Amino acid sequence: MKYVLMFAGSVEDQEAWEKLPKDQLAAAYEHVNKWFDEHSKAGRIVGGAELKGPSSSTTVRIKNGKAIVTDGPFIEAKEIIGGFAIVDVKDLDEALALAKTWPGGGIVEVRPVVDHSND
Repeated sequence: MKYVLMFAGSVEDQEAWEKLPKDQLAAAYEHVNKWFDEHSKAGRIVGGAELKGPSSSTTVRIKNGKAIVTDGPFIEAKEIIGGFAIVDVKDLDEALALAKTWPGGGIVEVRPVVDHSND
C-alpha cells in the first residue's frame, strides 16, 4: 500500500533551518539523506522531494471556471510542508513505524494514496 509521509514544521522551524551554519546544515542533511537512502534501497521509499519554503509558492485558484494565479501559499497555516516521501509498505502500521524514525524532527503526517488502478 502506498502512503505519503509529509514532513512539516513551523514557519519558525523553516527560518531556523535556513539560518543554520553550513556545517550544521550539512550534518542535518547527512542524517536525512542517510534515512532516505536506507529506506529507498530497501524498497520502502518509492519517491519524494524536498520543497522550497512557502514564500516560493504560487497558487492557482479555479473560481467560476476561471484560473486566478497569485504569489504565495493557498492558506495561512502555523505549519508548513517541507518535503514528502512516497512509501510502498504493507499497511498503515508499517508506514507509521517508518514515520517514527524520521530524523528531521518536526511533524510527519501520514496519508494513504488513492489507488485508481482498478477503476
